Amino acid sequence: MTNKPSANRRYLALFFPWLPAERWNRTAPRPPDAPLVFTEKVRGALRIAAVAPDAAALGLVPGMPLADARARIPALTVVSHDPAADAAWLDQLALGCGRYTPLVALDTPDGLILDIAGAAHLQGGEAELAIDAAMRFDRIGMTVRHAIGPTADAARALARYPAPPAPDEAAAIRRLPVAALELEAEATRALLRAGLRTVGDLASRPMAGIAARFGADAARALRRILGDEPSPLAPRTRPPPVTAERRFAEPLASSTHAMAVLAELAEEAAVAMAERGKGGRAFRATFFRSDGLARGIAIETGQPTRDAALVMRLFAERIDGLRDPIDPGFGYDMIRLAVPRLEALGASQLKLEGGAVHQAAAGELADRLTTRLGRGRVRQYRPADTHIPEQAQLELPAADAPPAAPWPNVEAGEPPLRPFYLFDPPQPIEVIAEVPDGPPHRFRWRRVLHAVRLYEGPERIAAEWWRRRDNQGLTRDYYRVEDVQGRRYWLFRHGLYDEKPGPRWYIHGLFA
Repeated sequence: MTNKPSANRRYLALFFPWLPAERWNRTAPRPPDAPLVFTEKVRGALRIAAVAPDAAALGLVPGMPLADARARIPALTVVSHDPAADAAWLDQLALGCGRYTPLVALDTPDGLILDIAGAAHLQGGEAELAIDAAMRFDRIGMTVRHAIGPTADAARALARYPAPPAPDEAAAIRRLPVAALELEAEATRALLRAGLRTVGDLASRPMAGIAARFGADAARALRRILGDEPSPLAPRTRPPPVTAERRFAEPLASSTHAMAVLAELAEEAAVAMAERGKGGRAFRATFFRSDGLARGIAIETGQPTRDAALVMRLFAERIDGLRDPIDPGFGYDMIRLAVPRLEALGASQLKLEGGAVHQAAAGELADRLTTRLGRGRVRQYRPADTHIPEQAQLELPAADAPPAAPWPNVEAGEPPLRPFYLFDPPQPIEVIAEVPDGPPHRFRWRRVLHAVRLYEGPERIAAEWWRRRDNQGLTRDYYRVEDVQGRRYWLFRHGLYDEKPGPRWYIHGLFA
């Protein structure tokens, strides 16, 4: 029994045959004055990685050595291939396709696949949606071939491999050339030598025979393109749990008006989160331009929130710090606010002395600094689950820090048991003790002799034996000491005398 995908799934495949050339033309200082090719170094030799339409019309193809291409056509415009720039541009096109559906997958290096089930009716139907997408790409100078199919693999093949006209979708799939299966070159040649030129020719044969003669990959690719085996889609972003959006009959040409609309969407999202008892930790605003491009702006918060005013202040901080200002172009025809990350946020009772207010203000300050300076530049210390002093706290970005937990050994009015300043690594000292395992009597640090007036300890800390394979970790005996001048230090002896002959002493930190 075959495991067919759901009959309700519909996919739109978009193929950009000249993506490198058309992406380069958008930013080139002037149009090329000769056929354009993109080259990359392969095994020490330059080969063509991509071509423009004019070069393709002259017979140049990817994979051809540049020397052979110049021998045929001496006048060439040669540009180094930039796959990273192409990938960034493809991701930008995918962001713009978010106006149709949140399920947009990258078909690298030159295609997109959209899951349009349940979304096509917003554009008047599947054909109208595909035409609208093609029209918007044409406005920004992008050539696109598109096709719709019952599976992602079928839609992709129909867009990339031309087939003779067919009365229906199923017939069109069966008329595809076997090259649409995208097998290894040797497997494709074997199929052609056997007289199997179309997907329909191959589908008429028993599947077991196909696998035995041409390999399991051929049988699997055939089942996927026919819909007998699922071809799952991997969207570039997951659908967010909370979204709010506005569509406009007339595009908005004012960024100020767009921010006012975004504020309204933030209020709507806050209501939706309150109904769930949740707050947002990440917010993403997308401004869709009428020419098909889109601009996305994301912010994060250290604690869950549904305060629309706070969210808008953070968006304002992010927009003010952009190197490339937001350009509405011919106007925005859609604005969307998504909340991809939610966490529990219940009702809170403010303390009468204002403690909760102060804590919220500190969190808001951290969020604003993170938004302005970058998520890795504002950090917080959090307690870690270990008793080793130098590992007992983690330095995390404020946006990634987990909910605050009380620090251990903190009591009101009591002196701290740990210094705030630790040496990394601990610094060796020379110690004189009255008895071998006793407290320090005098110690020399940085060539200065200190006489101990008061001490407290020892605080014995065993090694993490469960994490050591050799089970040979040394015990530490910590002492809080004060010298005759009132300066306080945190010292430890690394090892007991029955663990190691002549254990060393170290100073680990300074008390304020």
